[in-house]
Amino acid sequence: MNKWTRLLIVFVSSIVLGFAFNMFLLPHEVLAGGVTGIAMMLGLVTPLNAGLWMILLNIPILVLGWMKLGKTFIANSLFSVVVTSISMLYIPVVKLTEDALLSSVFGGVISGAAIGIIIRYYSSTGGFDVIGLLLSMKRDIPLGALVFVLNSAVVFVSGFIFSWELAMYTMASIYISGLVIDRVHTRHIKLSLMVVTNQGDAVKKELLDNLYRGITVVDGEGAYSAAKVKVLYSVISRHELAFVRPLIKNIDPKAFVSISETMEVMGNFRKDDNFMKNPIL
Repeated sequence: MNKWTRLLIVFVSSIVLGFAFNMFLLPHEVLAGGVTGIAMMLGLVTPLNAGLWMILLNIPILVLGWMKLGKTFIANSLFSVVVTSISMLYIPVVKLTEDALLSSVFGGVISGAAIGIIIRYYSSTGGFDVIGLLLSMKRDIPLGALVFVLNSAVVFVSGFIFSWELAMYTMASIYISGLVIDRVHTRHIKLSLMVVTNQGDAVKKELLDNLYRGITVVDGEGAYSAAKVKVLYSVISRHELAFVRPLIKNIDPKAFVSISETMEVMGNFRKDDNFMKNPIL
């Protein structure tokens, strides 16, 4: 996938995020979490639009992310924030339903899916997403759960400004959004990868040339065929699987590959998103 395709996906997802805010959450004063939620609150109580507040509040956080996550990631994030803000300026704030709970659920699902896709394609919606990514790199905590904890402060503030009933709707919305983010953004999920192949050296070289991952190689023998094979073992993130699978297939389409979810990884395991030596995203 090239750069322009990735940016197109981030562009569309950012518009969908603005749609979720203006069509489901804002009409019922149900807020998103974190900086976006603060911007939505300020948009409701001040003359400035929530989209403009979102840009202003994200500036210091994006500067921090520039120093810690790199200029490409922050440039993509700034692009997403601007697109979402502009979409919120032009998408009308309309109640699709009078049921606040229904709007909270659908708004949480749609916004969570959009945010998860944006983060998956090396971008973010700014705000607590950037802070959550920085913390998850240090502690390897599921991003959705971490963002939910960070965003909970907005719930209490909205309770004092509006009502506690709306605060509970907001809590439901950001909880659902966090669950959906973790279903889409799967970097925290670790997989044990075992490859049995008669082209062990070539497969090993292909993986080492393209990934920042360690590999353990063991000599093996087929019980039935008595053929000598190599067994390659590594641990990757769920997000990397789509990148690793074609690497193995290109060298040995007949390789036996076993993939299982790993509960915990201890030791030297690279936790950032820069796992590819030759990025295609």
